[in-house]
Amino acid sequence: MTLPTVPMSVAPEQEPAAPPEPSGRAVDLALRVAGGVVAVWAGVLAAVLDLLYATWAWEVVKGRSGGAGKALVGTALALGGVAAVVVLTVLVSGFAHRAVGARWAVALAALPWFVVIVAGGFRTVEGDLALSGDNVLGLGLIVAGAITFAVLGFRQLVVPPPVR
Repeated sequence: MTLPTVPMSVAPEQEPAAPPEPSGRAVDLALRVAGGVVAVWAGVLAAVLDLLYATWAWEVVKGRSGGAGKALVGTALALGGVAAVVVLTVLVSGFAHRAVGARWAVALAALPWFVVIVAGGFRTVEGDLALSGDNVLGLGLIVAGAITFAVLGFRQLVVPPPVR
C-alpha cells in the first residue's frame, strides 16, 4: 500500500548572481573607506568626550563638601559616566562594523580612542593634564571603555559571519 502524497511547490532554482559592475565596486569601496574614516574620527571624538566628562565630573565631586552628599553625587556621576561610555563605545563600534563591513573594523574606532586616552595622561607644555592619577572617576571610565572595546572586538572575531 502506498501513502498519498501531499502536493508541494518546488521553488525554481536561482541563477547565480552576476558579479557587480566595476563602477558599483568602486562606489562600494569608496563608501567603505569613507565609513572607516568617519569611524576613526568617531573614536577620537568619543575619547575626547570621555576625557572632558571625566575631568568635569571629578571637579564637581572634589568641589562638594564632605559627607553623604558628596558620596551620592560621586556615585551618580560615576554610574552615569560608565553607562554613557559603554553606550557610546557600543555605538561607535557598531557603526564601524556596519560602515566598513569587516570584522576588524572595531579596531578603526578603538585604536584612536586608546591613543587619545593615553595622550590625556601626559602634561602639555602649558602644564595642563586631562586625566590625573587621583581622578578615580576618569580611571573607571577608561576601564569601562577599554573593556567594552575588548569585548566587542572579541565578539566580532569569534562569532561566525552571517550567511548571505
